[in-house]
Amino acid sequence: KAEAGDAFSQCTLGEAYAFGSLGLPTNLVEAVKWYRKAAEQGHAIAECSLGCCYDKGQGVAQDQGEAMKWFRKAAEQGEVFAQFNSGCCYHEGRGVVKDEVEASKWFRKAAEQNHAPAQCMLGVCYAEGQGVAKDEVEAVNWYRKAANQGHAGAESNLGVMYETGKGVDKNYIEAVRWYRKAAEQGDARAQNNLGACYYFGKGILADYVEAYKWNALAAAQGNERAISAGTYIFSKEFTPDQIAEGQRRAAAFKPRIQMQLNSSV
Repeated sequence: KAEAGDAFSQCTLGEAYAFGSLGLPTNLVEAVKWYRKAAEQGHAIAECSLGCCYDKGQGVAQDQGEAMKWFRKAAEQGEVFAQFNSGCCYHEGRGVVKDEVEASKWFRKAAEQNHAPAQCMLGVCYAEGQGVAKDEVEAVNWYRKAANQGHAGAESNLGVMYETGKGVDKNYIEAVRWYRKAAEQGDARAQNNLGACYYFGKGILADYVEAYKWNALAAAQGNERAISAGTYIFSKEFTPDQIAEGQRRAAAFKPRIQMQLNSSV
């Protein structure tokens, strides 16, 4: 069917080559070939997939302008990943002139289709006043939608809103609850913030061992605040036994895998 020009079959064949499925070897050049055939017939998923290939330089020379062209074509057909990717391109100025208004527009379209990463990014737009009027209550609303789907970044952001009392009544217990959800998925900022809550006893009983554990996990991912705290505070204030136990717990940590929508980019 793909050889006969059926767009759905062409897209399916492209995916098979992209991921090495259906008994076919991984071949990104072939994947691009079949995505292009389907995309040129207006197949939205193929348009988005072809955009991703151009964006990442997979099977074709990297060309972010060309990536944006295909994302936009798919996005205008309502393809949710393409809408999110278009938002990211406008947000970052990748392959297109940076435009926060356009970014928020496309994030909203994807967010309204319940796409968790887009909901989180729309929350950021409202929190920072990027492309929309700043509205911390609305930011919390979109963070919560994404967090309720298990999106780690949104969980972390929601924790910050509760800790700082922005857009919602200040509540350290709720802050800790959301930090923990994100931290258990491996979010470095949430791990650092959760460690600080344990250190200061904010929203939870102070526990230096747990503070060290979460700080160490965040520092291992390059979180600068965690690295600084570990160097200048924790290593000097904690006992050798507390440090040893914190290190043991950090070494035993395994991130919780959370099913969620991911960006194609």
